[in-house]
Amino acid sequence: MRVAVIGGTGLIGSRVVEDLKAAGHDAVPHSLSTGVDVVSGRGLPEAVAGADTVVNLTNSPTFDESSAAFFQTSMDNALAASGKAGVRHFVILSIVGAEKVPDLAYYRAKVLQERVLEAGPVPYSIVRATQFMEFIDAVLSWTTDGDTVRLPRTPLQPIAAADVARFVAEVAAGEPLNGIVNVAGPGVHPLDELGRITLDSADDGRSVVTDDRAGLFSAVPGDVLTAPGDARIAPTAYADWLS
Repeated sequence: MRVAVIGGTGLIGSRVVEDLKAAGHDAVPHSLSTGVDVVSGRGLPEAVAGADTVVNLTNSPTFDESSAAFFQTSMDNALAASGKAGVRHFVILSIVGAEKVPDLAYYRAKVLQERVLEAGPVPYSIVRATQFMEFIDAVLSWTTDGDTVRLPRTPLQPIAAADVARFVAEVAAGEPLNGIVNVAGPGVHPLDELGRITLDSADDGRSVVTDDRAGLFSAVPGDVLTAPGDARIAPTAYADWLS
């Protein structure tokens, strides 16, 4: 199978390419660095030509209101090129529970991306993942003030990027779902607890203060970002990933 992986040089994309190649597929990475621009459309027809499957892992450069325009334009361009090329399967990566967090502009934009795909001309699959373990350090930095990190008790179920990539590669190599598969890590942790585990592991001098009004995840109601009952569960636990 020939797979065009747009955004194929990033955290997830590079691993997806490796996993697909290891499974015997012809996976080709595309990105701005290879001359493919999903916003202008430059290089897209050439990137998807001859592909059986397109995996679009490009991401908005911002997480604010402008992210919606990025996903609308990039998906319109990628789907139009894929439809003309006769692509049989189009895959994107989204977020578990995104539709349940309307107060976050980026999550609304990811839901928009899903809707554009569902209405498009190519059979599709949507892989929804929980928050990446690799992003926890960045989350801590958002609410750090000196030696204190303020974090809410929002329940998260983090998943390792390598596990996300494996799931995406498996879906890309299969038949279109014309629907959604949810994937998640094996453990649910309140974010403040994740912060303490992370800082203790790194022998970091900062301490965590629980503050349910702090940071982006304070806008998340209840446990909507944890895996639904039908989710596929990855093997890598957070403590094992840290070690």
